Amino acid sequence: MKTPMPEIRTFSGAEITPYLDAIAALRMSVFRDWPYLYDGDVAYEANYLRTYRESWRSIAVLAFDGGRIVGASTGLPMADETPELRVAFEGGPIDIEQVFYCGESVLLPEYRGRGIGHRFFDERQAHARGLDGFRWTAFCAVERDASDGRKPAFHRGNEEFWRKRGYVHRPELQVSLPWRELGRGECPHTLSFWLRPLERVQ
Repeated sequence: MKTPMPEIRTFSGAEITPYLDAIAALRMSVFRDWPYLYDGDVAYEANYLRTYRESWRSIAVLAFDGGRIVGASTGLPMADETPELRVAFEGGPIDIEQVFYCGESVLLPEYRGRGIGHRFFDERQAHARGLDGFRWTAFCAVERDASDGRKPAFHRGNEEFWRKRGYVHRPELQVSLPWRELGRGECPHTLSFWLRPLERVQ
């Protein structure tokens, strides 16, 4: 039986608070798969997501199947992000105050391939336009060796999807973040940014 099309709803700032636990659980579930291989940590998730709750300019785009959250996508001004992510832009040629950061998108497998990923990007970009002052939207993606034996044979990367959305890879904009990998404990990871000019709607 085909799953129903989820209802998409958006929340900002403190409005996100009631949904933080569900978003954290969803992230830990989805990110166990390649390429994150994330061994979830509730305390880490709570600390990370608090940043979105505390920024009045943040957004959470949530996909609901009934009362259950089956997908989530977040965003906030890069200047409101954690120091570990801001460092990629500080002192560089792109003004951090003009960058709106699109955080990770997570969606349960049975709901994929139905345009929800595009909706996540559309909603976050529209939110950024409504705030004014932003010239770029950006996100970062973990870099993995394509020959890593843990990569599933059926895996298809999202690079083509991102390029079709107008994003350009900027590998010189990098950060290093540690997290626990399945079976390996805490490891450092390199993430690089993708950027797209935020066009204005006439």
